[in-house]
Amino acid sequence: MSNEASSRRLFGTDGIRGMVNLSPMTAQVAMALGRALTFLLQSEKKLRRRPKILIGQDTRLSGDMLSSAVAAGIMSQGGDVFLADVLPTPGLANLASSTRADAGIVISASHNPFQDNGLKIFDGQGYKLSDETEARLEELMNSAAFLDENAPKSENVGRAFRFRDAVGRYVVSLKSTFPKAMDLEGLKIVLDCAHGAAFKSAPAVFEELGAEVVVLGDSPDGFNINREAGSLHPEVCAAKVVESKADLGVALDGDADRAIFIDHQGGVVDGDQIMYLCAIHLKKEGKLAKDAIAATVMSNLGLEKALQKAGIGLFRTKVGDRYVAECLRREGLNFGGEQSGHLIFLDHATTGDGTLAALQTLAVMKSSGKTLHELSSLIALFPQTLINVPASSPRRICLSPQVEALVKDVQLKLGEGGRILLRPSGTEPVVRVMIEGEDPSLIRRLAQECADFLAQVKI
Repeated sequence: MSNEASSRRLFGTDGIRGMVNLSPMTAQVAMALGRALTFLLQSEKKLRRRPKILIGQDTRLSGDMLSSAVAAGIMSQGGDVFLADVLPTPGLANLASSTRADAGIVISASHNPFQDNGLKIFDGQGYKLSDETEARLEELMNSAAFLDENAPKSENVGRAFRFRDAVGRYVVSLKSTFPKAMDLEGLKIVLDCAHGAAFKSAPAVFEELGAEVVVLGDSPDGFNINREAGSLHPEVCAAKVVESKADLGVALDGDADRAIFIDHQGGVVDGDQIMYLCAIHLKKEGKLAKDAIAATVMSNLGLEKALQKAGIGLFRTKVGDRYVAECLRREGLNFGGEQSGHLIFLDHATTGDGTLAALQTLAVMKSSGKTLHELSSLIALFPQTLINVPASSPRRICLSPQVEALVKDVQLKLGEGGRILLRPSGTEPVVRVMIEGEDPSLIRRLAQECADFLAQVKI
């Protein structure tokens, strides 16, 4: 890890996140971010005009407060703001690129409850920032006096503009990714929007392509985002799929950058299974760059073995769809994702997009003439157990000698037919324990033993 990356304190795996009105998720931090980003753009790009920065948000109560604070910071440093209001995270990334903005900021805490919020930043091409850039931003955020000295004169502060029809432009962009020779006529889809950012855009996409859509989670009130809805609660979508005899269920999260799928029998299909069937389809069509994909260390060992059997390579990355995107660009690949449902089709988008992933999955179903149940059954996943262990210092615990010794011991017990992964969460104060292998009872026992051990570690 570089010195710059290790100096990051505010930024986690997906921007800055926390409980609203508690550090770091305060209006003051949001304003500081707006100022720092504007200054960084001015200094790096040497612009002869005002930086142009887009702001979008999900449906949380605190979205307006934080959006206003970020906007104030940007304008005070001489940047212009374009407010897209409620828009999925991938929609904002799409607009940042298509409008040739200098950057975009999304106010969202993704799958977290309404009490939390977050700040995600995209560059002008629609990609999330690198660790090194985030470290430079954080340094500037902690240098208020320096920013004050370099603030523009009164007549040079920025302006705010309303971005009109952001949702409509995003819907058009999404529909353009679906094969022109296909439509969704005759399909019934259950769509759970998690009372989140896609409550307008996602239903419009599927309806305009001809599907019959049963919509859940489309009544946001500022408090109910992700509450017993969306990708965190796929059982809600699954029950509706069975009840309504739908062909498919799609459960989005609060900012709609990921999706969990439900087959017509009510079975949950995760990101690893979707990655496999899409990778096989892309390879068959001659569209899988370098016959390889990228996935994180959390993806199932069964995916790796199934891809290998099909002649498809797998690049492993750190957890976070931005690391997947970085790997895709670095290795010249065009597809990858996460087990959690962040899927990146780099030919169409720069970040994870749940609605786009659903469209590409539907295209595979239509092309093959098979149900999602039939397609997902083509891959055998290893039993996997995941336990979150609360910890005040997750990273320090994972790096401690006693925990490193624990990992080696467990890996010896698992042998080549299993895998253990301990990692500090980038979004919550927990250590994530993941064990997978061929024997379900063994991995459950080992995972619980590890969790019990971690709970007793003193740092």
